[in-house]
Amino acid sequence: MASTTLPPSRRWRTVDIVVTAIVGVVFGAVFFGWGPVYSLLSVPLKGVAPLTGLLSGVWFIPAVLAPLLVRRPGAALFAELLGAVVEMVMGGQYGFATLLSGLAQGLGAELVFFAFRYRSYSLPTALLAGAASGLGCAIVDVIVSYAGFDLGWKATYTVACMVGGLVLAGLVSWLIARGLSATGVLSALAGGRKQTRV
Repeated sequence: MASTTLPPSRRWRTVDIVVTAIVGVVFGAVFFGWGPVYSLLSVPLKGVAPLTGLLSGVWFIPAVLAPLLVRRPGAALFAELLGAVVEMVMGGQYGFATLLSGLAQGLGAELVFFAFRYRSYSLPTALLAGAASGLGCAIVDVIVSYAGFDLGWKATYTVACMVGGLVLAGLVSWLIARGLSATGVLSALAGGRKQTRV
């Protein structure tokens, strides 16, 4: 009978849990502050409301950054959902919908790392994870918040969220992970011991 035990390289250690939790909590506070900024920056886009999805990528960063740092199954979902909980507890303007979005965004990125069997943490994988997180966000939003959009606007919003996720979550997270890894401060983590390569 095959063993269901994860290999050592996939098992969670205390340091992995702590770092993932820190990423989630820190970005939960960032989310809380980003809400009003997002609303302000969205004003010029009101004529083409779906393009506001381009600004959503900030909300997906933990779902990509945490896996790049700890390289453990479940890190994307854990960090993103924790960030959503922190934002909601702090009084974020989106209320309970924040949890639904966090779940969908984290799951989107998680599925990408799962598809690569948690073996690829390259730039293309990070970009794809960011875009998938954006897709998760868009699915929730077009059902909960933008049900009144016509099909074309829903499609435009979905693409915009994916592009925003690709750049603001995928690329930015990869650059952060690469920068932190280069300093040596993350040497205790899998992402710190193995430089993130293109």
